[in-house]
Amino acid sequence: EMGPLATLRQRERIETIVAESLAGGGRLITGGARPEGKAGGFYYAPTIIEAQDQALVCVREELFGPVLSALAFDSEAEALALANDTPFGLASGVFTTNLARAHRMARGIHAGVVWVNTYRAVSPLVPFGGYGLSGLGREGGLDAIRDYTRSKSVWIRTSDEPIPDPFVMR
Repeated sequence: EMGPLATLRQRERIETIVAESLAGGGRLITGGARPEGKAGGFYYAPTIIEAQDQALVCVREELFGPVLSALAFDSEAEALALANDTPFGLASGVFTTNLARAHRMARGIHAGVVWVNTYRAVSPLVPFGGYGLSGLGREGGLDAIRDYTRSKSVWIRTSDEPIPDPFVMR
């Protein structure tokens, strides 16, 4: 079950990107339209587009909508190259039964979050944020506290006596 997109503008952006991707050679697997009975809201059906290469706009852009671009690959190295061929890096997902492969992919993918055999798991205790052009800073965890604070040291000498040696710790 999917809720609506946040705004009409966002739904229209998703509709435009899907249309451009299909016109550019993408193959619609499922979705690609507003769901029946939801025409009055900002709803868009979960959509999967099979892409032949990285050139499609649905592959190149961060959509922030229910659209998944699927690309075939022949090797782990090719999958890693495809995943990293983007200026963005908010989050990624790896699905595998091979734990060693999961670790290699998680280490090699340039993204702020890598989910393995799950997707969209979040916690306020864990930092969340992207690499590259995907966001600024981190939300959650100690990284967020560091992003929202600045440290400062203030030393106040309350004596009127001359300072004998200002470089001696007191």
